[in-house]
This record gives sequence, C-alpha cells and structure tokens, in this order.
Amino acid sequence: MRILKKILKWLAIVIVLIVALAYIFKVDYLFTAVRTVYFNGYKTAFLDDYKYFPTREIKNDVGQPWAFTKDYNTVKASDSLEKTHKELQSIAYMVIKNDSIFYEAYYDGYNKDSYSNSFSMAKSVVSAVLGKALQRGEIKSLDQKVIEFLPELKGKYKDELTVGDLSSMSSGLDWDEAYYSPFSIVTRAYFDKDLRGVMLGLEIKDKPGQEFIYKSGDTELLTMVLEKATGKYMTDYISEYFWKPMGAENPALWQLDHKGDGVEKSYCCFTSNARDFARFGKLYKDHGMWNGVQILDKSFVDKSVTPRFKNSPEYGYGWWMVNYKGQDFFYMRGHLGQFVIVSPKDNVIIVRLGHLKGVQTETDPHSNDLYTYIDEAYNMLAQRK
Repeated sequence: MRILKKILKWLAIVIVLIVALAYIFKVDYLFTAVRTVYFNGYKTAFLDDYKYFPTREIKNDVGQPWAFTKDYNTVKASDSLEKTHKELQSIAYMVIKNDSIFYEAYYDGYNKDSYSNSFSMAKSVVSAVLGKALQRGEIKSLDQKVIEFLPELKGKYKDELTVGDLSSMSSGLDWDEAYYSPFSIVTRAYFDKDLRGVMLGLEIKDKPGQEFIYKSGDTELLTMVLEKATGKYMTDYISEYFWKPMGAENPALWQLDHKGDGVEKSYCCFTSNARDFARFGKLYKDHGMWNGVQILDKSFVDKSVTPRFKNSPEYGYGWWMVNYKGQDFFYMRGHLGQFVIVSPKDNVIIVRLGHLKGVQTETDPHSNDLYTYIDEAYNMLAQRK
C-alpha cells in the first residue's frame, strides 16, 4: 500500500511538472489538441471538429434553393468514381450545370444539410470579404499597408507588408505550414486560445510581395485587418454582405479561438454544407453578380482568379487555378480534399467534401484527385440524353 501511495505521489508530481513546463514553454495548447484530435481517434483536424470548439454563427435569411436539372441524378457515378469515394472517404459529391444541380451524392451518414469543416476553402471566403471591403471603401486598395491596422506588427519588413500580399500569400511571415507536427505554428494557431496574440508575436522576416509561399497565417492576419477596417466580426460581415444576399439555405458556423470576443480561425474552419459552399463558386463564376445585383466588384473577382506571380500560375488572391485539358478552372481548396471547382467556360461547378485527399507531389501543386473529380463530372454530363 505504501509503495502504491509513493507511485501515485510521484505520478502526480510528474503530471504537475509537465503541465507547468507546458505553460512555461507556451505549448499548453497541446492539451486541447490531444483532447480534441487524438482522443477522437484522429491524427489531424477533422471534418466534425467544429463540435469541440467555440463557434460564431453566420446567419442566413430567406433561402434560395438551387434548381434541379430535368435529369437530376439519373446518371449514375462510374465504378471508378465510387472507388475513389470509398478510398478517400468522400462525404459529398455534387455537379451543378447551368446553376442547377445535375448530380449529388452523400456518404458516411452525411446529407445535404450536414455541417462539415471547409478547412482552407475558407481562405477564398476571406478574400471575398477583402473584395467587399475594397468595394465599400473600408480598405483603400490592395497596396494599403497592414501596419495601419495592426501597429503591433513585428519584423524587419513590417512596414512594407500590404493587404494584397496577405491575400496572395506573399507576406514574408515567419510561418510553418506543418499540419501533422504538434509543435508547428499552424498547429498552435489551431488550438491556442489567444490567436490574435499568437499572430502578433510572429515577424515579417522576409521581403513581402516577392513570391507565392502558401501560409495560413497570411489569411489570419488579413482577418485581423478586416476586423479593424470594418469594425465587425468576420462572421457578421459575411452574413450581411454574402450569406443573406446569396440565399444560403442554412446558417453557417465559424470556429473561434475562444468564446465571446474570440477571433475566427479564418484560415480554416468555416463550417457549412456542399450546397451552400457552392454558392461562392457561382458568385465568382458570375463575376460577382447574384440575381442581377453586383454583390462583389467584377474587377476584384477577375483579379482573384488571375495569377499574381508568373512563376506561380496556380494561385491568385485566395483562389487556386489549374489549366487542365486545355481549359481554365479555378477552385476553392481545403485540407483533406475539400473542393469547390468552377468551369466558367462550361458553367459547371463541382463540389467534393471528404475525409482524405489524393496524392500530391512536389512537381504538381494540385492533388491527383482534383483531376478525377473533374473528369468524372464531365463523363457524367456527357451521358445526358
């Protein structure tokens, strides 16, 4: 009995020391990470993790349901597509043609109203907010300096950073985009309860505006800028100028770093469903127009889906681009293979949501499943009678 008491005593001391050291070295966010991710059987953020974080609602108004094609869901998915869905654990796949749903399928217990995490598709949404703030004069131009809004900014090049640099992923920010490392800054940002403090503790160490280097921290800083410029939370701004005007059928959620006045984890964690995610694809396909109203400035939309840097043709301002089989597509993209893919030429929108993404190599900035989702959508459309 004495031995057991000694063991328990020393175990308690060790636990206290671990906790104390975690706070001293500012890695106490790992407790949240372990509780949220690993205790749920995952190794990284997952589709339903919004249930474990505080959220702020993006309110909708009167919904504008999508129309359906006359041959809705009459064409079956190929065996090859179903195999991909099974292997990559898709939860939703949708094809919209001429603004009408042609095909949709849901898996793993999800349905048309099920919430799931957009992950980095949210970056495209934040870019849209920037465009609206420019349109309303709350941001002067893409060349406006970030330090005008965030005077606490640090680093050698803090005075040179512009809002356009943030949206185009060319900030020079000291950032590590290592999702599976528990000690990376992106992991800390995901779980820390003072995200504003985390971001303002980082430095602009390299000259901004020189090249595209994907960094989630750029979007988070941009959100903090927009919060200052508009005087509104990101969620409230989106509700007023996008979610309600675009007729979203369901409210959306955005994860926060903490309850109350917390900031949105805007580089990720915009939570909605396939049908409502697709609305941003339609908005950009139609150059910012929605039901005859110019919700977003056309010139900004066009600029967003045009590469800023010649040596990085895959990225513009918050949107990805790919030329595939001689056609230009632009798309929203998120961790684990979340996609809203747009063909302006053919008036097609493809949505895929799921638990895993395909293979991505160092020689191709696009994962191989992207091509599968495009090919299979077009194969199905070709079978229409």
